[in-house]
Amino acid sequence: MNLLPAEIIKIKRNGGELSFEQINSFIMGYSNDTVPDYQMAALLMAIFFRGMTEEETLSLTKAMLHSGKTVDFSSLAKFKVDKHSTGGVGDKTSLILGPIVAAAGIPVPMISGRGLGHTGGTLDKLESIPGFSIQKTLEEFVNLVRHHNICFIGQTQEICPADKKIYALRDVTATVESLPLICASIMSKKLAEGIDGLVLDVKYGSGAFMKTPALAEELATNLMAIAKGYGKKVTSLITNMDQPLGRFAGNSLEIEESVAIMKNEKFIGSNGYDLYEDTRELSLRLAAHMLLLAGVGKNEDESYGVAKEMLTSGKALKKFEELCQIQGGHLAMLPRPKQKLMISSDQTGFIESFHTESIGVAGILIRAGRSKTTDIIEPTAGIEFHVKIGDEIKIGDPLFTIYGEDLELLKSVVSKLRSAVNISLHKISKPSLILRVLN
Repeated sequence: MNLLPAEIIKIKRNGGELSFEQINSFIMGYSNDTVPDYQMAALLMAIFFRGMTEEETLSLTKAMLHSGKTVDFSSLAKFKVDKHSTGGVGDKTSLILGPIVAAAGIPVPMISGRGLGHTGGTLDKLESIPGFSIQKTLEEFVNLVRHHNICFIGQTQEICPADKKIYALRDVTATVESLPLICASIMSKKLAEGIDGLVLDVKYGSGAFMKTPALAEELATNLMAIAKGYGKKVTSLITNMDQPLGRFAGNSLEIEESVAIMKNEKFIGSNGYDLYEDTRELSLRLAAHMLLLAGVGKNEDESYGVAKEMLTSGKALKKFEELCQIQGGHLAMLPRPKQKLMISSDQTGFIESFHTESIGVAGILIRAGRSKTTDIIEPTAGIEFHVKIGDEIKIGDPLFTIYGEDLELLKSVVSKLRSAVNISLHKISKPSLILRVLN
């Protein structure tokens, strides 16, 4: 029996469980404009307060997935694998692990996102490379993955159009943080890629959407349940975002860091540590789990060895250069910032903690990111991190260097960045990068 949208809203408002047919009819109605925004908003708020069962979340994902086209990789017999990160500051691992896995012969179809809020977006980073085009048809996407094992595109109008429309409404109705809605949004897009396996990088900490390890693990468990419900192989890594990842946050600067890592370069900071090491290690660990899902290596150590060989041999760099070529990017023309400003420490001690989200917000203020989808990004704007948690620092030592085109804009975030660092008189131990792995 078909129910009116108001009756479906009422069932969820009262804590009832919706069937797939009810969820699907509502989502299809919203997609074709027969269900208005105000009724969709009401259902979103009911879901926000009442939650959804695992079966309902699976049904919501299915309805959003089938609101548009899915990528058809039936002509490609190889195991196809992707990675999804819940986002953070300086997280550029996709730029490195994609080429690593593709260089090992495993197809990596990546439908990526743009930055919004304090987190960066892979597409914005790639588009800082002059000429790099993420505008491909699904047919072109499939052909590039078939012939080169890798391609990055954005969510097209054909992929999960219901998700795109619903997400815009969630953003203005304070329902973004709902776990079932987050899971259905992420997984509908990932399943639409036609992948066989997925590695999830679920972050916790001051720069993550999930502030505690327990919340991150809950999200990971829910995402994995959907993937397994669709018969996909899936692994989750619970990783630390209590401090920025790597040396840089900012679009062309993160490309520069990624290329340096793929060239096997190091950048030794004032405390004698390689500031590329955490980006390199997380990229290798994620790549290893992607390869393991694809059957490359009998265990994580073997898969890690393959990933490291792809990186240190220069094969990953060659694959990244190939990626730029097939998508029109001119890596040699990567823009450089015209202005920079160093921020030094006004205390002596040890780096105790960062308020990483505030650092991400400072990035938005200097136009390295966006607070709303219509904001224009400055590709060269960004922040360099000279220290990590546990490092010793003295008065006058550099904390950050900020980059961009407008010096006055850079000056406007100095106090914000200084206040985002806590310095202790006592020695601080360095935190673990990866808390645990869930299979």
